[in-house]
Amino acid sequence: MQEPQTLRRWQLPQFGRAHLEQAEAPLPVPGAGQILVRVGAVSLNYRDLLMIRDGMGMKLDLPFTPGSDMAGTVVAAGPGVTRFAVGDRVVSTFWGGWIDSHWHSDAVLAGGPGPGMLASHVLIDAAWAVAAPATLNLAESSTLPCAGLTAWFALAETGALRAGETVLIHGTGGVALFGLQIARLHGARAIVVTGSEDKREQTLALGASHVLMRDSDWPAEVRRLTNGRGADHVLELSSGPNLDRSLQAAKQGGRVSIIGMLGGETLSASFYAMVLGRATVQGIGVGHRRALEDLVRAIDINALKPVIAAQYEFDALPSALDRLERGAFGKIVITL
Repeated sequence: MQEPQTLRRWQLPQFGRAHLEQAEAPLPVPGAGQILVRVGAVSLNYRDLLMIRDGMGMKLDLPFTPGSDMAGTVVAAGPGVTRFAVGDRVVSTFWGGWIDSHWHSDAVLAGGPGPGMLASHVLIDAAWAVAAPATLNLAESSTLPCAGLTAWFALAETGALRAGETVLIHGTGGVALFGLQIARLHGARAIVVTGSEDKREQTLALGASHVLMRDSDWPAEVRRLTNGRGADHVLELSSGPNLDRSLQAAKQGGRVSIIGMLGGETLSASFYAMVLGRATVQGIGVGHRRALEDLVRAIDINALKPVIAAQYEFDALPSALDRLERGAFGKIVITL
């Protein structure tokens, strides 16, 4: 198809959702090592709400375009690009420049301060993308860069998840449901804690062995369900004071991955639960490109299908953000 001469994008001339606006700009030409991607879908994350609100305290050049997770099609490639060709389907990486286990101090976050993905076309370094799964469409593929990779990085990459283990998961958002699916893919058991009775049947249908209510004594119930042993892995998506209860539910020497902060930015936990439980508590800031490539391969081999709660057209971004803020069973996706 013939590409237009201009691109459309959402941008913020100043912080605050009320200032979101659409704008046009000339279609850029890729330089050395760059690719121009026609965006097919953008998956929203809770981080996007925070970036739109106040930039999360970062110094950003305004106007800036939000959105970090994109899937699309390469429409032009600059000199020296060998990873992709025109027509290839790609997904963006959340950390531009973090390639493998060695941390790169110059890695850039997509969606601020790095390039935002809520646009009809985006120009990125070819090293900041991976091939999209052959078994997923672009809407499904767009859910991988942040939510999918975060769960994969916590459980498979750093957690060395094994068959027969138990994974305790908080919530039913994008990362949580990917965690559930990845646990089942590895032959592990998933126990989900939720505050919504309405989501119980959906969660069980996706493969959870048990769904516990947040206002119950779920640490004790997790221990009962594991014959006193406790959970091998915990995906801590609430944080705040919830961390202490997660440590109570973890096995001796278990691993707790700190991912979300719905319960507050300050963690609270008992010294005794931490030390006597010999817990490994790790922070998960998504993951590197090689792990995303591993996730893509696992998806194609095992036919894993991301859970999408709703899709919105590009012009309906404000309504999509409202839905994201209310909470959803799975991912919210903008399609172009």
